[in-house]
Amino acid sequence: MTDPIVLAITGASGSIYAVRLLQVLHRRGCRVQMTMSHAAALVLDRELGIQINLHAFEAAPLLTYVSPLDPARWTSTYSDEVGEVGEIRYYHSNDFMSPIASGSHVTRGMVVCPCSGGTMSGIVHASSDNLIVRAADVHLKEHRKLILVPRETPLSVFQLENMQRAAAAGAVVLPASPGWYHGVASIIDLVDFVVARILDHLGIPHHLMQRWGEEQTENRSEACR
Repeated sequence: MTDPIVLAITGASGSIYAVRLLQVLHRRGCRVQMTMSHAAALVLDRELGIQINLHAFEAAPLLTYVSPLDPARWTSTYSDEVGEVGEIRYYHSNDFMSPIASGSHVTRGMVVCPCSGGTMSGIVHASSDNLIVRAADVHLKEHRKLILVPRETPLSVFQLENMQRAAAAGAVVLPASPGWYHGVASIIDLVDFVVARILDHLGIPHHLMQRWGEEQTENRSEACR
């Protein structure tokens, strides 16, 4: 079994990106170790109507969510299932005894999606004041893949400086800025564009979007097994 992927969800707007990413990783047979902040739970409820108990976590509300914006489009991209869904492990954001808090725990990479400005600041200053920031710090010091997905506009000079510091330290700063060249017919296509770019950097095959200069083709190769 391959190394797990760490997914951290923070309180920035754009929780739909995190939910979509988690569902795709799960359907692709990936092992996911996840954590989220208190603010993330509030935003999930506000934006998507998903209620999460951080002290008695259940993944089902996230995995079964279907966007009402275009339910047919939301479910149709799961034709690339690998037959067996992945494993999800949850760790509270205050749990510093979890494996993802240690550099000795090997992972395939970590994604912070969406990544709030406060979390970005905590990461670049190595504050380690919660599990999200600590796990990100671990990935940087161990030179493992770290993908940060900010979604805020406009950006202050301090936020820009923090992104520059994160990139200089080896992180991939991947703003939630969807393209439009892949044949956008639904808002879900815009969500999938960002999720697809995250999957690309994790090395996970998908067919969520049509690439520049290519015809849309299916990719059924195994991802995490």
